[in-house]
Amino acid sequence: MADLLPVEYFHVVFTLPEQLASLVLQNKRVVYNLLFATAAETLRTIAVDPKHLGAEIGFLAVLHTWGQTLRHHPHLHCVVPGGGISPDGQRWVSCRKGFFLPVNVLARLFRRLFLAALTHAFEQGKLTFHGTSTYLAQPLAFKRLLASLRAREWWVYAKPPFDGPEQVLAYLGRYTHRVAISNHRLLNLENGKVTFSWKDYRHGHQRCSMTLAADEFIRRFLLHVLPRGFQRLRQFGFLANRRRRHKLALCRTLLGAAASPTIANQPLPPDYQSLYQNLTGQSLQQCPACPTGTMKLTQSLAPLSSAIVHHVRPCHNRSAPPPQAIDSS
Repeated sequence: MADLLPVEYFHVVFTLPEQLASLVLQNKRVVYNLLFATAAETLRTIAVDPKHLGAEIGFLAVLHTWGQTLRHHPHLHCVVPGGGISPDGQRWVSCRKGFFLPVNVLARLFRRLFLAALTHAFEQGKLTFHGTSTYLAQPLAFKRLLASLRAREWWVYAKPPFDGPEQVLAYLGRYTHRVAISNHRLLNLENGKVTFSWKDYRHGHQRCSMTLAADEFIRRFLLHVLPRGFQRLRQFGFLANRRRRHKLALCRTLLGAAASPTIANQPLPPDYQSLYQNLTGQSLQQCPACPTGTMKLTQSLAPLSSAIVHHVRPCHNRSAPPPQAIDSS
């Protein structure tokens, strides 16, 4: 809430073509980083162009790698305030109502920047190829792949603007930390098969169900495990971490908006239970089973050291050697 400005917000999605699927899966860290970098450069370059917006923008980007049926579908969701700071830093430049930037211009620049970055990564030896993709290690084969991708239109989608700050927060709450499938979509597990629900967006968002063998379901789910330590939520422009506080204060000044009465300006609740209730509207003290009883604290567990030690259950055979500690770190 502290970062939201009193302006219209837009939702822009950058998607990678299907032809890159196997290359992406074998080079997740490299290609996903390129997706973030080139999508950010695309938005900032077009936005600062005087023919379009002519301003410095800020935005948040979230990586998703799945479609409704858990197939590999890497794409980047960007939440963007509808305007930016003028080059001289003296005024706020607003977008036209209901319109952010032309998606066809965004798509063509994104295609050019991404393919150039991918070519550079190939030349630097940062890409690996295995299995059916081994042939792409040959420069001529890789060049032909890029030529085919350059000849087709790429997909950048601008959704209708959010209805207000509440909808922006609801979107961020639902999508920024989700995984490929949530529990409520899992319908059944029977005879080694998993059934789950999905939305068919091509046919009016119709709710459908799909049944997969358990090992195929697990295979699809594991496609979306990210490299260790990978940051799938990043901020750019005037929302970048290094200068967000200063830049947001400038944005509010230029918009004539008062500072947001947010957590930063309010005393923190006395304990984590009160903080949780303030943020979610739900009480941790209420019994989750009967909703009428009250939870009571019975014991506080001290944090464990980094080397967690479990002791083996004592053996009843007196001639056996004494139990050993198992270091599971």
